Amino acid sequence: MPAKIVVRDVCKSYASDSGPLRVVDHVSFEVGDGEVVAIVGPSGCGKSTLMNIVAGFERPDQGSVLTDGEQRTRPSSRGILISQHGSVFPWLTVQQNLMFGLNGHAHDDKQALADHYAAMVGLTGFEASYPHELSGGMLKRAELARALVVKPEILYMDEPFSALDALMNLRMRNELLRVLTEERHTVLLITHDVEEAVHLADRILVLSARPGRIQASFDVPMTHPRKLSGSLVQGLRETILRELGVAGD
Repeated sequence: MPAKIVVRDVCKSYASDSGPLRVVDHVSFEVGDGEVVAIVGPSGCGKSTLMNIVAGFERPDQGSVLTDGEQRTRPSSRGILISQHGSVFPWLTVQQNLMFGLNGHAHDDKQALADHYAAMVGLTGFEASYPHELSGGMLKRAELARALVVKPEILYMDEPFSALDALMNLRMRNELLRVLTEERHTVLLITHDVEEAVHLADRILVLSARPGRIQASFDVPMTHPRKLSGSLVQGLRETILRELGVAGD
C-alpha cells in the first residue's frame, strides 16, 4: 500500500539542568494508507513527543515527517489527535460539540451529520447531554465522534483509552474497530498496553527506553475480529513483552 506517513531520521532533545536530554533518537518508519500502526514502549520513552512531531504540533531537531509526500511542519485538518486528556468542551452538549467541529466546513445540515456520528458511536438519545452527565466510556465515545465527524484522513491516537477501566477499554476498542470497518482511516496509535496494540493494529513498532528508538517491528497477520485468547494473539503478545523486557518465564 502507498505510504500515507513517512517519518525519516527524526530526533528531538529538550534542555535540562545537565544539558540537552535526547528523547527521540533517529526514528524512521512509514504508515501505509488505511493502515493501523501502533507504537508501544515503556513510560517516558518519548512516545507522546514522537506523536506530537508526526501530527505537526512539535518540530523535530533533525529529520522530517511527510504526509502524502508533503513535509509536515504544523497540524493539518486532514489529521485529528485524540489524546488521553480529552477534547470536548464541557459547556456544550454532545450535539453542539460535534457541530462545533464542523465550523468552517461546508455541510447542508450540520445537526443531521452530528447526530449521525453520535449514533455511529452509540450515543443516540444523549445528543442533548453535557459532558459532566456522561460516564467515562460515553465521554470517550463523544470524543471519538467529535474526531470522526470532520472526516479526517488520519487519526492520531495518544493512549486514548488509558484512563478507562479494563472492561470499558475493551468496549471502546471494539467500538473503534467497528467504526474503522465503516469508514477508512489511517491510524497511528501510541499505547503502553501491548494487548491493546495486538487487538487493534496491523503492525506494531516497539520503542526502546529513552532515548526512544525503533528496536523491533511486528506484523499482525490476524484478521478482525480477533479472539484475544487465541494462541496467535497470545504468542505475539508474549513476543512483544519479551522485546520490552517484561515477560515472565
